Amino acid sequence: MKKDTIKPAREAKALSLYLMAFKNSKPKNKENAKRNNKQWNRVKDGSLSMKDYMAEVQTMLDFYGGYAKVVEDTVWYYIKKTGNWALEGNDQYCIDARRVADEALRKRH
Repeated sequence: MKKDTIKPAREAKALSLYLMAFKNSKPKNKENAKRNNKQWNRVKDGSLSMKDYMAEVQTMLDFYGGYAKVVEDTVWYYIKKTGNWALEGNDQYCIDARRVADEALRKRH
């Protein structure tokens, strides 16, 4: 079995987690989440270039306020919902989100 070696960029990961968090708040978010997942599957199977995928991701990120805003809104959503930020990792998205979470938790207490 072939192992996936393509990893999503920080922007794609941010958008995916944002849409997952907010898909029930607006129908457009749910539609965009489905589209984003389909497009990522197309990248993995080679029918869509990473360049074209990232252009679409950037367009959606701009619609939602940009990368920093999406990360902040996502982190705050999960902190309000669960009381903490549990996602760990050493990729750039996790580092950016941890920075936002640490600041958010300081402000909260």
